[in-house]
Amino acid sequence: MCRNITTLRGLEPAATPEEIEAAARQFVRKISGVQSVSASTEEAFERAVRTVTEAATALLAELPPRKQPPKTEPPLRRIAAART
Repeated sequence: MCRNITTLRGLEPAATPEEIEAAARQFVRKISGVQSVSASTEEAFERAVRTVTEAATALLAELPPRKQPPKTEPPLRRIAAART
């Protein structure tokens, strides 16, 4: 559905809360079509991000470990690596 969302399960070290929230935010942007939050969309948008973040965190905690790491790193890790 959204090519910009990377797999977080199986990362070493494990996905951080910030990475999970960033993926949730991208997912909510994609399905809502809201790219820039306005006063009229902010409350619903942020509530959806919190809900998706909580669901994704629970899902990652409950799934068994992956046999192979994901093929790509999340954007926040790529940005941090580029800075160093």
